[in-house]
Amino acid sequence: MKKIVFVAFIALFGLSTANAQDVKKTKKVVNSKAVAKKVEAPKVDGPGMLFDTDTIDYGTVAPNSEGKREFSFVNNGNKPLIIESTQGSCGCTVPTKPEKPILPGERGVIGVKYDTSRAGQPFTKNVTVKSNAVGQETKVLTIKGVVLPNPAPAEVPAKS
Repeated sequence: MKKIVFVAFIALFGLSTANAQDVKKTKKVVNSKAVAKKVEAPKVDGPGMLFDTDTIDYGTVAPNSEGKREFSFVNNGNKPLIIESTQGSCGCTVPTKPEKPILPGERGVIGVKYDTSRAGQPFTKNVTVKSNAVGQETKVLTIKGVVLPNPAPAEVPAKS
């Protein structure tokens, strides 16, 4: 029994040591300086739309604060990308879109403005983007966060 436990322990140790050596390098050394490799966007045949992120977290914001944020994307295709429309899931979310086509390799921005006057509430809202992107003609983006409650009015001392 002790031999089986010992052999199992050695095998487990050997496997974990072997797996630790199989880590992909994310940096290369150039002139003895570490340089991060540039991540290449997967190319598509036709117009493409690759977002940096699908979700923007506003975090905790003060009531009536600036509610503008931006979703950045790149056309990773070989034809111009046309954003046909952007639609918020409610009237409190107002998106904007690029008016001109986004050429291959160029970056674009979908702007979003959330109405932060809705104090004391967490929110999760969607923005639907319709485009001519191959394979994802409709893309749903998400914003979320919490708007703090309005501060209590200061008490006015009574006159005597």
